[in-house]
Amino acid sequence: MSSSYLPATTESLAQALEAKDPSEAISILYRVLDNPSSSPEALRIKEQAITNLSDLLRQENRAEDLRSLLTQLRPFFSLIPKAKTAKIVRGIIDSVAKVPGTSDLQIALCKEMVQWTRAEKRTFLRQRVEARLAALLMESKEYAEALTLLTGLVKEVRRLDDKLLLVDIDLLESKLHFSLRNLPKAKAALTAARTAANAIYVPPAQQGAIDLQSGILHAEEKDYKTAYSYFFEAFESFNALEDPKAVFSLKYMLLCKIMVSQADDVAGIISSKAGLQYVGPDLDAMKAVADAHSKRSLRLFETALRDYKAQLEEDPIVHRHLSSLYDTLLEQNLCRLIEPFSRVEIGHIAELIELPVDHVERKLSQMILDKKFAGTLDQGAGCLVIFDDPKTDAIYPATLETISNIGKVVDSLYVRSAKIMA
Repeated sequence: MSSSYLPATTESLAQALEAKDPSEAISILYRVLDNPSSSPEALRIKEQAITNLSDLLRQENRAEDLRSLLTQLRPFFSLIPKAKTAKIVRGIIDSVAKVPGTSDLQIALCKEMVQWTRAEKRTFLRQRVEARLAALLMESKEYAEALTLLTGLVKEVRRLDDKLLLVDIDLLESKLHFSLRNLPKAKAALTAARTAANAIYVPPAQQGAIDLQSGILHAEEKDYKTAYSYFFEAFESFNALEDPKAVFSLKYMLLCKIMVSQADDVAGIISSKAGLQYVGPDLDAMKAVADAHSKRSLRLFETALRDYKAQLEEDPIVHRHLSSLYDTLLEQNLCRLIEPFSRVEIGHIAELIELPVDHVERKLSQMILDKKFAGTLDQGAGCLVIFDDPKTDAIYPATLETISNIGKVVDSLYVRSAKIMA
């Protein structure tokens, strides 16, 4: 960065645009910002220079320079309206977020800006930066710190009745409680977000996020049909905006179809006009799971989980539901295979189901303990012994009925004797 400044004029901005390489353009824009002039025209040109500079630094992945820029601009912020300051600060934080691998830097930057906004008494901006910080902490799995920050922020924003920010914070709180497996609080926070959203105009992206979270919570309660309708609404919102979140909404729609045993519909949804736009590893993964489910093949299911590990096992929502589906499929297949036998080698069952022997043995022991069938494992012989279902002895229900009738007779006699005595 050169020590001599350039005039804050449109010509200087044009000079930066015409520069041969980004480094030269960045240098020119820094020199424009060094200009001490504070006339309305100069301030307007500097605002444009900041926007152009943050875009160039983002393209060059210079996240640390963006952080330094935000510190360097603090004297400039005292010359412009607070609303414009908020717009510039949030814009630079967004630019840092677009640089890969900067989560820790973003958290540090947000904490710095929170301290500065407190010192400058810029409440409006501080609340938004704190909400952003809470989201970043949640992504970094710093749940306790994020929850402490959000609890104080919710009370403050409710007092000010800032509905738009309240929707964001309540939605974030719902996601945080869901991550902590606290479903009642996650649902309560989502209801609060919907209530606040009903009172104002909510941008389509935010409405899509609310619908997506609603679908996730309904899916967690095994209400897959309602979840599907919410995911569909979210998909339509994100698809219209060409938001990358659309592919996740579509993926969860397909998951709901698989979970309600309508795996045959998956191929049709993927080959629809909307689905074809998002063809890729995520949809291929769900198609592989749907094929395995249709064929009731555990081997194909495990192959899909192995081939698409990033799309299935690393997505906590999909992984949780598919684990449940896999267990159900495995139990159904094992029950079907052992039905004709009274004694069978575990190795033979493993061969029929195309799974490792130790895996099958572990599952059979779990099913016996859960009383899915009556039997025992003879580990010395490597066999499963299946018992006939014990017949219920009719004497016990008959005895209970007799005792119940005697009780009624005694009660009746007591009432009559009471009347006679009266």
